[in-house]
Amino acid sequence: MTKETSRVQPAGPGAQSHLYIERRRRRLMATLAASFCVFALYLAWHASHAWDVSHEDESPIAAALAQDASGNTSGSATPDLVKRGEYLARAGDCVACHTADKSRPFAGGLPIATPFGTFYTPNITPDPDTGIGNWSDADFLQALHEGIGKGGERLYPTFPYAEYTKVTDRDVLAIRAYLNTLTPIHYTPPRNGVKFPFNLRWLMVFWNIFNFTEGRFVPDPKQSAEWNRGAYLVEGLAHCEECHTPRNFTQGLKTSERFAGATQAGWHAFNITPHRNSGIGNWSDDDVASYLSTGVVHGRANAAGPMAEVVADSTQYLTSEDLRSIAVYLRSVPPVNGGDTRPREAWGEPANDVAALRGMKISGVNGAQLFIANCATCHNWTGQGIGASAPGAYPSLIHNSAVGASPANNLAMVILHGVERKTKDADVLMPSFATQLSDDQVAAITNYVTKQFGNPQSMVSVEQVVKLRATQQ
Repeated sequence: MTKETSRVQPAGPGAQSHLYIERRRRRLMATLAASFCVFALYLAWHASHAWDVSHEDESPIAAALAQDASGNTSGSATPDLVKRGEYLARAGDCVACHTADKSRPFAGGLPIATPFGTFYTPNITPDPDTGIGNWSDADFLQALHEGIGKGGERLYPTFPYAEYTKVTDRDVLAIRAYLNTLTPIHYTPPRNGVKFPFNLRWLMVFWNIFNFTEGRFVPDPKQSAEWNRGAYLVEGLAHCEECHTPRNFTQGLKTSERFAGATQAGWHAFNITPHRNSGIGNWSDDDVASYLSTGVVHGRANAAGPMAEVVADSTQYLTSEDLRSIAVYLRSVPPVNGGDTRPREAWGEPANDVAALRGMKISGVNGAQLFIANCATCHNWTGQGIGASAPGAYPSLIHNSAVGASPANNLAMVILHGVERKTKDADVLMPSFATQLSDDQVAAITNYVTKQFGNPQSMVSVEQVVKLRATQQ
C-alpha cells in the first residue's frame, strides 16, 4: 500500500453533519441525565425535610395525634370529636365524590372525566384492605395537606388537596375520627383510565409548582371573625373554586378569574362574584344563605344538577352562622364582569301561547307546542309556576337564573336529566325527558323557554344538545 492510498480521506459533508448531530445528541443526553440527577436529589431532600416543617395552627393535641404513625386513633376519639368530624365532612361534601353507589357510601368508584382521562375516586371507608383502615393520622394529614398518598405516591388534583391544604390539622383529624366510625366496605374501585404520560404520578410535581401552594389558612387580622370563617370554608373545606373558577391549560385554577364561573360535566357553575350583572351582586346575604340551605331563592334561582347535590349532601347541614359567613366572604371577593347586560334573574314575561296555538296547524318541531305538552302541567302555560313560594312549589320560569343565563346549558341539561334535590324543607323532583324527547325537540323547548321567559340571546343548537346528552354525569 502506498503512502498516498494509506492516508485517511477527509470526511465529506454528510459525514461531518452526522458527527455534528451525534455530538449534539450526546450533549443533550448528558444534560438530561444531569438534570434528572439534580431533580432526584431535590425530591430526596424534600422528602427528608417534609415533616420537619411546623405550622402555627397545630395545637399540642393535634401535633401529638399527627406524630402517631402506628395506626388509627378511633379508639380514643370522643363522641364530640366524631360529631365535629361528621359536620366538617359534610362541609367538605366528601360523600359526593367518594360515592358511586348509594348502597356503598364513601366506598369510592365515582368516575370523574377530565381532558387527561377518567379518574375513579378511592374508597375512604376504614376497610383495612381496600380503604384507609391501615392509614395513620400522619398519612391522612399528608394526603389532605400535601397531595401525597400513604405509599408516597403523588395524588391527582381531582382530589382537591390544593384547597384542603388550608384546613387546620385539628379539623382534618376530626374528619379522620368520623371516617373511622363508618362501616368498612370491602370494595376496590376501577383503575384510572389515564393514558401516557399523564399516568406518571411523579409529573404532579410540576403541576404543583404552577398550581399548588402548601400551607394552612391564615386569618386576615383586618377582617372580621365572620369574614375569616367564610374565607376558611370557601377556600378550604367547601372548595367552591373547584367548580366556580375557570381552568388553565394544565387544568389548574385561573387565579385571575376566581369564582367567575366554569363548565363542569356539561353544567355551568355560575359566576358567584359580587358583579351586579354577571354575578350575585344583587343578592343579599340572606339570599345566599337561603340558597345554600334550601336550594331555592324565589325570584332568583333553583339549584339543579351538581349544585342540587351540593345543597342536598352538604350545605343544607351547615349552621346559619357558617352560611352567613360564606355569604359575607363571597360578597367581598373582586367582582368579575362576564359581559352580561342584565342579571340572570332579571328576564322574562308570562306567555299566552295557548290561545295563539288553538286551531293552528303545526308542522315540524314547535317549541311552544312542545312546552305546553310537556312542561305546562307543572310550570303553567304562562311559565309562572304552580304553588307560589311554598317549599315544594313548581318554580316559575320567569326571573329564573337557569332560564336567564348565558349560555343555556343548564336549562337543556335540566330537560335532559331532570332535578332531584332533597332537603329538610322539600323533596323536589323533576323527571328526566331524555328518553321522551329527541335532540331537536330538547333544543326547540330550550330555545322557546329562553326566548319567552329568559334571555332571548341565549340559545342552543341541536349539535350542542347532542354533546350535552353524551356528557358523562
